[in-house]
This record gives sequence, C-alpha cells and structure tokens, in this order.
Amino acid sequence: MSERFLVTGAYGCIGAWTVAQLVREGVEVVGVDAGDDDRRLRDLLSEEELARAAFVRADISEPAQVALCFTREPTHVIHLAALQVPDCRKNPVLGAAVNVVGTVALFAAAAAAELDTPVVFASSVAAFAAVDGGGGAAVDPSGPPDTHYGVFKVANEGTARVFAMESGLNSIGLRPHVVYGAGRDRGLTADPTFAMEAAAQGLGYTIAYSGRCEMQYAPDVAAAFIAAARAAFTGATVVNVPGTSVLIDEVVTEIERVIPEVAGRIEVSGPALPFPDQLDSGAFADIVGSVPLTPLSEGVAATIAHFRR
Repeated sequence: MSERFLVTGAYGCIGAWTVAQLVREGVEVVGVDAGDDDRRLRDLLSEEELARAAFVRADISEPAQVALCFTREPTHVIHLAALQVPDCRKNPVLGAAVNVVGTVALFAAAAAAELDTPVVFASSVAAFAAVDGGGGAAVDPSGPPDTHYGVFKVANEGTARVFAMESGLNSIGLRPHVVYGAGRDRGLTADPTFAMEAAAQGLGYTIAYSGRCEMQYAPDVAAAFIAAARAAFTGATVVNVPGTSVLIDEVVTEIERVIPEVAGRIEVSGPALPFPDQLDSGAFADIVGSVPLTPLSEGVAATIAHFRR
C-alpha cells in the first residue's frame, strides 16, 4: 500500500520541514494546522511543490475535528502540533488544551482508526528537569520539569504508554533539544537561529542563554520523525533525537566564521537552559536506525545562506 502521512502542526518549523521532505520524496501528505500561516512552508517549497500536499485546518484540541482528519485514511501519523514554552507560560490553560487534550484526541482517533504503524509524536528535552543530567547524558526523565510545557510533554509520554497498554496503539515519542534552521522562529530555544538571521543582515544579536546544549539542524529532526514513523515497532517508547553537543559560544564562533564582519557583535548572556545539556540517543539508533546528522558548521552556513536569499 502506498504511504499517506498525516502531519499535525504542519505550519510549524519541524512540521514544515517534514512536509517538505515528504513532498520531495513524492509521498502523499496531509498537513493539519489550526492556523493558515504557511510562510515557513513557502520558504521551503515552490508553488508547484506546495500544490502536491493537501492541507486541513483543524483545532487539535477538538476531538471531532481530529477524528475528521483520520477520514483521510493515513498510513503514518506524525504529531507535532503544540504551543511552545512562552505560549504555555502565558496561557497554561490553553497550553494544556492544545498540548495535552490535543494529544489524547490524536491518540484516541488513531486507535479508533486501528492505525497499524506507530504514532510518532514530539516530546521534548523540556520533559527533563535540569538535575536529570547528573553530569552525564540524560536518558529518562525523573525530576520535575521546570515549565508548564515540560509537564505537558511528560503527560503525553504517559498517555502514549497507557494507549499502548489499553488499546494496543503503538507509538514512538521523540525528544528534540535545541532545533535550529530556517523557520525556527518560536520557542525558548530559538535564539541561535535568530542570531544567524541577524548576522545574515549584518546585525548583532544577544543569545539569551549560555552553557552547553545539543544543536539539531531542523531538516535532520524532520528526517528523524519520518524515519521513526516508518520503523517497525510494537509498544510505546520515547527516545532522544541525535544531535551535536556544543557550547553556545561555539555556535557564535561558527556564525562569525561564515560572516567575519559580525565578529564581536553576536553575544551570549544569561544562564544555561533549565534542562540537561546532553541526551543519550543510543535508544533512537536501536529502534529507528541511523539518520542524517549535519555538522554544526554546515548547518550554520546553510541557515545563514537561506536567510541571505
């Protein structure tokens, strides 16, 4: 049977890259989003390419609307729809409705449709507390997350586990870290991308956090979600997305290497991010396999080139 992907949050950063990669593979894709702002997709696809995808406007927190999406009979589901950290902080009730209720609605609809491939959903490094790192690579969250967003992601991981036990619905949750690249213009960790965009315009920028993190190029993250959706897996699991562990200062160095004239104008200020600085992605390789991992130097150069265009 030919593939038909259902991608929620299709107009977000990872969603846009996911839809773009599937379109270029020639795979049928149905994008779902509550809004109509498709600028990220239009940054990545030509009009002719964009016309190859179908789009449905739906509020993921409304179960009836989610169920209607499954009348498209998807063979694979990638669930990315969510409000980011700042939006959940500003309006935690709405954040819970979208991030938690929306995920329950998605899983319920997938179970009702008897989906026989794993639902792949976005969890986050924010599901960890900072102390979970323990000076090494974090594997499973144990301490309390420090944001509403993180709490919601932990709830979603639990939801997936219960659906596997009670409904036999298979799932793979992926925890990205600091995603960067074209379209990364929302969320707590978007600052490195903002710095690349500013540098492309010859401007300075201050990244509002310091320390070490795992940088993950947006196209690589999209490829990870697609590969996970195609994995043969039974049960429910959550794994960390592969990335490159670097200091934020190293990101600045790469930006300055690409655009020497901004040297000294990209600054780093503020504390480290409130979650572990490194994640163990060994389980991802065991379950999904290998996926592209773009070196930081190449990802930064490609992102800046995009913004210059």
